[in-house]
Amino acid sequence: MLSAKGYAAQTEKTPLVPYNFERRDPGPKDVLIEIKYCGICHSDIHQARAEWGKGIFPMVPGHEIVGVVSKTGAAVKHVKIGDTVGVGCFVDSCRSCPSCKEGLEQYCQGHVSFTYNGTESDKVTPTYGGYSNLIVVDEAYVLKVPSNLSLPAVAPLLCAGITTYSPLRTWNVGKGQRVAVLGLGGLGHMGVKFAAAFGAEVTVLSSSPSKEKDAERLGAHHFALFSDETTRKHLAESFDFILDTVSASHDINAVLGLVKRDGTLVLVGVPPDAIPLAAISLIRGRKRIAGSLIGGIRETQEMLDYCGRHSIVSDIELIGMKDINIAYERTLKSDVRYRFVLDLGTL
Repeated sequence: MLSAKGYAAQTEKTPLVPYNFERRDPGPKDVLIEIKYCGICHSDIHQARAEWGKGIFPMVPGHEIVGVVSKTGAAVKHVKIGDTVGVGCFVDSCRSCPSCKEGLEQYCQGHVSFTYNGTESDKVTPTYGGYSNLIVVDEAYVLKVPSNLSLPAVAPLLCAGITTYSPLRTWNVGKGQRVAVLGLGGLGHMGVKFAAAFGAEVTVLSSSPSKEKDAERLGAHHFALFSDETTRKHLAESFDFILDTVSASHDINAVLGLVKRDGTLVLVGVPPDAIPLAAISLIRGRKRIAGSLIGGIRETQEMLDYCGRHSIVSDIELIGMKDINIAYERTLKSDVRYRFVLDLGTL
């Protein structure tokens, strides 16, 4: 076993503290990665505080991981020592169900091993995430990072990036379409960058007037206050596609009112409570509402390669490990532009 160190939540009611633990020795198909940077996702906070159900504690969060390969198993073919690589939200899956065979491992119908707060393929051994100095991952779930991108700013692409890239690609968002991104946070700012890069006419819908300049800088063509009823009436049935990135409770029927006939609303944010939906909001306009969860390994690599070609990264604030609990509180207050990233060199 390998000795590892990181930061963990000992219970759902305690702050993260230094924690020593063990990783498995690399097997023939495994890659040992020295973690350099790890993004802080809002879902890390939800899970560390057991807001999505009972957690596995002690819990080492983190699923936006960028690092360097320091050792490979004898059967590893696709990466080598010294390569810069990434690890996203899961580190294994059943590999045999229809979803896995289609490259949609995030929808695995067998057993998916989430990067943390999950279990390995044995369904017993806990997984520990990227708030740590090293990780061992099967090469099939390791991603190659383009060499021209800033590594700290790549980290959030492994979750925030693919979470927004995947639905925009799935619903063929591009030129000739009017697209809105609801919420300008960790997810929303990446949605704006991708939608604009794909050629759509992009509007940011926000409740924060202070974010208008950022919206323009990120590539949006328009900015509108979703919280203003007059603005919503003006924008009624305006958009072919809306990407809803909001994780707070909000009126989904009001959002659907902005969708054109035959348009689509896709949810990627996870509000804490069930969202009331009036059937008439869909029926009147033959509208669609859907959801999307991260992306599979193949699509995530596609996203990283696209970012490499177009020099797209996340807007980040790089912090040391000692500031992790402060970063959690600031994230809850939306006091970050737009993703915190941990420098594991400070561990």
